[in-house]
Formats: sequence, C-alpha cells, structure tokens
Amino acid sequence: KYTRWRKPEQGRRGERRYVERKDGTMRPVRRNFYDPSSAPGKGIVWEWENDGGAWTAYDMDICITIQNAYEKQHPWLDLSSLGFCYLIYFNSMSQMNRQTRRRRRLRRRLDLAYPLTVGSIPKSQSWPVGASSGQPCSCQQCLLVNSTRAASNAILASQRRKAPPAPPLPQPPPGGPAGTLAVRPSATFAGAALWAAPAAGPAEPAQPPGAPPRSPSVPGGAPTPGQNNLNRPGPQRATSMSARMTGILLCAAGLPVCLTRAPKPILHPPPVSKSDVKPVPGVPGVCRKTKKKHLKKSKNPEDVVRRYMQKVKNPPDEDCTICMERLVTASGYEGVLRHKGVRPELVGRLGRCGHMYHLLCLVAMYSNGNKDGSLQCPTCKAIYGEKTGTQPPGKMEFHLIPHSLPGFADTQTIRIVYDIPTGIQGPEHPNPGKKFTARGFPRHCYLPNNEKGRKVLRLLITAWERRLIFTIGTSNTTGESDTVVWNEIHHKTEFGSNLTGHGYPDASYLDNVLAELTAQGVSEAVAKA
Repeated sequence: KYTRWRKPEQGRRGERRYVERKDGTMRPVRRNFYDPSSAPGKGIVWEWENDGGAWTAYDMDICITIQNAYEKQHPWLDLSSLGFCYLIYFNSMSQMNRQTRRRRRLRRRLDLAYPLTVGSIPKSQSWPVGASSGQPCSCQQCLLVNSTRAASNAILASQRRKAPPAPPLPQPPPGGPAGTLAVRPSATFAGAALWAAPAAGPAEPAQPPGAPPRSPSVPGGAPTPGQNNLNRPGPQRATSMSARMTGILLCAAGLPVCLTRAPKPILHPPPVSKSDVKPVPGVPGVCRKTKKKHLKKSKNPEDVVRRYMQKVKNPPDEDCTICMERLVTASGYEGVLRHKGVRPELVGRLGRCGHMYHLLCLVAMYSNGNKDGSLQCPTCKAIYGEKTGTQPPGKMEFHLIPHSLPGFADTQTIRIVYDIPTGIQGPEHPNPGKKFTARGFPRHCYLPNNEKGRKVLRLLITAWERRLIFTIGTSNTTGESDTVVWNEIHHKTEFGSNLTGHGYPDASYLDNVLAELTAQGVSEAVAKA
C-alpha cells in the first residue's frame, strides 16, 4: 500500500505527523521517548495471565505506573486513576477486579520491550536484524520491512545516478562528541534498537520556539535538499519519497516508535465502599430476580384474538398485511391452519388502532409467538394485553453511588447490575434443550439520579420482571449464536466517556429509552394500571 509521511502541521519538535494512505485516510502518528530509568528504558514489561493461560502485556503507560509502585515497595496499586477497576497486589503478584473480585496472576519480565542502545551502529546494520549468526529473521514483519528497504534502496540508487551531487553535510567540531549511537542486543529482537540514546557528551541545546523542525537523519538538524516538498515533479519527488521511506526504517532501527493509541472508554466509576452505596429514593428494594418461566396451560389462540378484535361484516377491498391476500377473499392460511369456529374469510378490526386483518391470520401470528396472552399489531406495533419476553432467569440490582456522570455534574448516579448465568434453553427459546452462553456478565449500566432517570429505572424494573431486557439469539458483536443478547432497549454501559456511543453525555438518551420501553408495552400509565 502506498504510504507517505507529511511534515508536521506545526514547527515544534515532536509534533504529530500524519500518514496519508491511498484511500485518503488521515491518521495521527507520534513517537514516544522514554526515560532510561523508566520501565521501557530498563527493558521491563508487566504481564497478566488470560483465561487461556497465555500472558498478555499491559500497555506501556500502565507498565510504567506498575513499575514505579513496585520500585517504591508499595504493597498494592489502584489502577482506577487510569480508567481501570483493578487492584495490583505485589505480595501475591496478582491482579483483582474490584467489581467481580476475580483474581489473575501477574508477572514481571526483564527481557522484553525497549532495550537501551549502547555502542556504534555499523553502516550495514538494518532492522529487523537476525540472530547473532547474522541470518535474517524469516517472520512476516521482517520480510515486509526488508523487501521495502530493498525497493527503497533500488529507487535511491537509480535516482542517484541522475540527480546532481548533494552538498556536503556539516561535520561536528573537532574534539566534540561523535554523536554515534550504541547498541546492546535485545533477547527478543536480537539487536533491534528500539530505544536510542546519544553517547556521553553535552546535552543537545534546546530548540528556540518557532524554529523549523530538524531532520532526524542529519546531524545538527541540517535539512536535506528536496526533503520538504512532495509536490516536486519527476525524479526529485521520487527521491524525496524514497528518502522518507528510508528515514522510517532508520527511525525504527535507532529510535523508539510508538503508534498513537486510541483513547480507551472509561467503563467503571472509581471504587465505591459498601457504606457509600445507598438505595434509590422512591424505588423500593435494591434487587429483582426472575425465575424460570413456569408454562401455564396455554390459552386458546382464538379466544385471545377475539378478545382484542371486533368482527367486520363488510371489509374493504384492500390487502391483509399478514397474508397479503385481499380482505374480501379467504385468508392465505386457508388449508395451512385449521381452527374450529374460525372461517378463513372472517375479518376483524383491532380495538385501539383500527387495523383490519383476517382472523385466521392473527391466530397464526399469535401461535408462532410467545403465546403469553398479548397481541401486537403488525402494522403500528400497538400492544394489546401485557407483553412478556423470553429473557433467561437472572438478577437485577440497582443502587446509588456517590459519583456523577458526564453532563450531570450535580447529581449522583444510579448503577444497575444485571447478572444472568449460562443455562439450558426452554421451549420459548430458539433451540429448546440446547445450552446457551451468557458473555460479559455481570453487566453494569448507569442512569443519572434525577426525576427522569428514576422514572426510567422504574420502567426498566417492570421490563425486567416481564423478561424484556434480554433475549437469546445471535450476537451482533461476535456473531455467536445461542447467547444472551440485548433486546431492543438500549443501556449506557460507559460511566465516564462516550467513545462507543454507550455512554454520557447524551442529551437525548433518556427520552429515547422511554420511547423504546413504550414500544415494548412498558409505560408509566401501563405500570400503574
């Protein structure tokens, strides 16, 4: 893929550079310089053990924080200031989730990350380099880098024969520091220098504000001719592009390069003690449980349909939106479904919304649903009766915590915790008798503790008791089937950010979720009735 580097938007050293891809995407890029006394400078990495028994490295900023606490001989470390609800215990070398109390093993490695470079780099040195035997590495990343470097060198050699000789580069003053880099081979990269430091000598003088950026490949910051203009025609532009590609590789060989990480969502609030957790005012209790549905003797589908419909003697000449046959003709389910007393030509009108259908079509629709005694108009979605869902058994907890959501600085927060265990699907589920999974539980959700937030909570409790919050289906995120998924009632699962769209601030969320609850037949008027 064709890639080129553009100069910084501002002239200060260390400004972000932007990569322009063939599709026009612009992304910020930066490189990080770590102090030799920090964890990356010492080649230290902290890792945690995942569910598969493999070890996963923490992000670099977390590694530095953990290492600092470890060197100061702190017994434990709270990572909530970095947006994670974990505690690190150095005595047992473990990590504990503050919400679930689950512990994982922790370890400290000394043979990875960014080794300090010492010694001079030979001119033939390239990155990535092979083992001490001199054989190049055969991994995909090394092959890609080596092939790119070879192509770059070929272009440079071709253009060097055509381009005029470049002016000599300025030499360091006699007796001054050589400015060469030193290399200490890494146990992981076999000599790849990912953190570089100049040899002993006076520090580089600070650059005055507003001065143009110095070239990283030229001592003293002297600019290379033609390097700052990618719009030049012909060979000069090719030379400039090739020089930039070579500069990227040289930068990887001698300097620490770190792609800018996307900001992480803040999913959980700071730790809360049990004494600070309070009941929600105006909402009785702090917990609701749902048990496995006990199947009662099913009501006759014909009786349910007739309860909400009025018979129409002279139906209009229009389509029935269930079977798509004309209302003046027989139902499309004639011969497919037979019920005593339900003739295929009978037509009825729903009481509140007035939409008309074949009686047999509505009987067929009800028989294919949850058969809970309620009926939903297929045209306007009006609900007749009390709609219930297929949510598996579980527990819903709710309480106040003394922290504020973004956009609600003057109010505390209502925290809702849903917990559903794995189990076996019942007759109302897609695959009765088959096991279903429940990923990501317990799930934490948040509402502001104001009048509208408490109203939403009361209706969510009603929806939970009617088994409407979750259902069993296929996950849109992972594609896994036979798993517990949300059921068209959106929740806010980010506490301190809104990076995924599931957090705050969101001025329209409370109104939107009230509309979604109404669409499920859950409203304040119905709840009081």
